[in-house]
Amino acid sequence: MLEKLNEIEKKALQALGQARELQELNELKVKILGRKGEITLMLRGLKDLSPQERSEFGQAANQVKDRIEKIVAQRINEIKVRDLNQRLEQERLDVTLPGLPINRGGKHPLTLINEEIRDIFLSMGFAVAEGPEIEKDYYNFEALNVPKDHPARDMQDSFYITDEVLLRTHTSPVQVRTMEAMCPNLPVKIIVPGKVYRKDDDATHSPMFQQVEGLLVDKNITFANLKGILMLFAQKIFSEEVKVRYRPSFFPFTEPSVEMDISCVSCKGKGCRVCSHTGWLEILGAGMVHPRVLKYGGYDPEEVTGFAFGMGIERIAMLKYGINDLRLFFDNDKRFLQQF
Repeated sequence: MLEKLNEIEKKALQALGQARELQELNELKVKILGRKGEITLMLRGLKDLSPQERSEFGQAANQVKDRIEKIVAQRINEIKVRDLNQRLEQERLDVTLPGLPINRGGKHPLTLINEEIRDIFLSMGFAVAEGPEIEKDYYNFEALNVPKDHPARDMQDSFYITDEVLLRTHTSPVQVRTMEAMCPNLPVKIIVPGKVYRKDDDATHSPMFQQVEGLLVDKNITFANLKGILMLFAQKIFSEEVKVRYRPSFFPFTEPSVEMDISCVSCKGKGCRVCSHTGWLEILGAGMVHPRVLKYGGYDPEEVTGFAFGMGIERIAMLKYGINDLRLFFDNDKRFLQQF
């Protein structure tokens, strides 16, 4: 039996050495060492041997099994290394080649304008104030001298949540809230950027848009101060050559009130389709803070005065970038957004 065992080992080692694939190795291992393998079948014949022969043959068979298992593990490792090297050779990468470009995101044009406006007024000493978008009717209307019969209070024009709570229609409520918080300290010098909501939707209006409100309250504030601040803002946001003019207007929370125009950014004031051939473009509303609004904020209008202004960020962006449809800002069209 020992001769037959040695013959099995010799053939097994020869076959294992010639195997080229893992599947072939596994099949040989099962054939030789498996439950029905050649060595296993020989071991089942030990019962027919004498105790001494049984001991000698059993020891020899275990040594053969160990050697074969060692050769199988060795050959498996060799084939795996060979396959890995072949795959690496086929999938070789040239690490000196330039990488693929990464599509980098950018800021939305409205964000760019918002930040530019903030920077301009921060450089003039204004602070940034914030307030709730869900606002009380008192701050949105009453404290801003908007009477009960004013059209803005109509349910068709404002998003009311309850009779006394609505989505703010402008950022002006923060004026009163800030004055209440700061009174009697002076000066009150803030800008208020934020979202506002109105029932309006077309090529030049959106039910949700952004405003920047400005407020300055102190002693001896005059309309000349307002004109100087707004002139400097227009020159910084558009160009040094821009011209401005003021037209009388009406806002319940300011008196006197004006609308500010700039010379057309497209035709430089000569007249074109953008400015309806007038040479001027309206960009914001402003005025001296109404005495009643100062009182609502806790200040004595006999001692202090102030001015306020408000502008739509979308309006400024459309004029600065030459955009004729407000809805482009909200379409998320990459072809449009990648231009900024």
